[in-house]
Amino acid sequence: MDPSSTKNKNTKSTHSIIRFFKYYFYLRKDKENELETIANIRAGVEFKGASLWILIFAILIASLGLNVNSTAVIIGAMLISPLMGPIIGMGLALGINDYELLKKSMRSYLIATVISIITATLFFFVSPLDHPQSELLARTSPTIYDVFIALIGGLAGFIALSTKDKGNVIPGVAIATALMPPLCTAGYGIAIGSWRFFMGAFYLYFINTVFIVVATFLGTRIRGYSPKVFQEKRREQAVKRYILAIVIVTMVPSLILTIDIVRTTLYESDANHYIEQAFSFPETQIISRTISYKEKSIDLMLIGNEVPEESLSLSKKQMDEYRRLHGSRLTVVQGGGEKVTLDAIRSSVLEDFYKKGEQQLLARQATIDTLQNTLESYKRYERLSSELIEELVVLYPMARELSISHAVNVTAGVAGTTPGSAADTLTIAVIRFDSIPSAKDLGTIKEWIKTRINTQNLRLITEQ
Repeated sequence: MDPSSTKNKNTKSTHSIIRFFKYYFYLRKDKENELETIANIRAGVEFKGASLWILIFAILIASLGLNVNSTAVIIGAMLISPLMGPIIGMGLALGINDYELLKKSMRSYLIATVISIITATLFFFVSPLDHPQSELLARTSPTIYDVFIALIGGLAGFIALSTKDKGNVIPGVAIATALMPPLCTAGYGIAIGSWRFFMGAFYLYFINTVFIVVATFLGTRIRGYSPKVFQEKRREQAVKRYILAIVIVTMVPSLILTIDIVRTTLYESDANHYIEQAFSFPETQIISRTISYKEKSIDLMLIGNEVPEESLSLSKKQMDEYRRLHGSRLTVVQGGGEKVTLDAIRSSVLEDFYKKGEQQLLARQATIDTLQNTLESYKRYERLSSELIEELVVLYPMARELSISHAVNVTAGVAGTTPGSAADTLTIAVIRFDSIPSAKDLGTIKEWIKTRINTQNLRLITEQ
């Protein structure tokens, strides 16, 4: 084979692949006018008048949803919240070197954050429901997944904002990145005097904010936005230095926090794997587990048959198999002693009840889906019978009635088999004629019906 022809083929293949990716994945093709996008983002940055009141109402709705543990109410609050505006504005300002927009966005962001926390705090001060629900507790400990959601959601949000056909992406981004619930939870922490609640929730809010800003900055680079042009080079250099200083001050703490989140997530993952592997004893149940990366500790509470010390020693030795767990302190409480509190038992019972209830719901849903599919098949055959009889009469005027149904064919037992062991599904078509057509015509009708209803196993029954 000629090497030059091989090279030409490879070049053509490469060009074809490049054309394919440009056609389907090129982001600058449907980009909206830059000035229009920047103007729209600028308009959503400032909080005053109606937008500020909308934010306050959204915070009150989200706080109420967290208080009564209603996911639907929380989602509704996130949909009406204008909190994404200044965050997207900060990312755009960094991407185009617009120091004035950055200052305006940061000022609006701080105002919105402070007012949101004050509103949530006042709500939880007067609310008669002070027990933390699961929706509140879920906003006190950020994980690596929150970082990924904020980053990917922020990219999706900016690309949607800078596209001619924006679609319905922005509401989805507002829900996915979940900026409001952590702010409300921070207010709840202040209201009940819990520093842990406040710091955990504000930590999550800060991480989400930073990575949405990073995602927006990356979006401006991917979209090819032109940086702001300055008349004076000295002024341009000063603006770049200010922006770089702000980025460093913001990103360094968030980077440290993110590394800590990654380490915590990996530690907890290894700890849970270790617990499932090493503490799987018959007639013994783990009713409580507390894993702390900061303290390097794993506390377990067992109930049921008491596990012998020899078995516990072997279980503890298995911790050496997990590199991240080296040096961790393991505490195991069992036997129903004083440390087995009523709250722990209640928590375990509720957890089991929830899991069993969830399994039952899944089983019932599967049954409902099966019944719905069966019902749809009956309705399908009813529709097909009505459609096909009209076509069949045109081809064979002696045809009068057509009935199509689904059945199970069970064969009688033969030597060496059990009666009813061989079963198969088939479709039955019953046709009533004024006069029975010839065997050849019946064969044609059978093949026609098989093609029309898309089946291979058909039994044709004729009546007169």
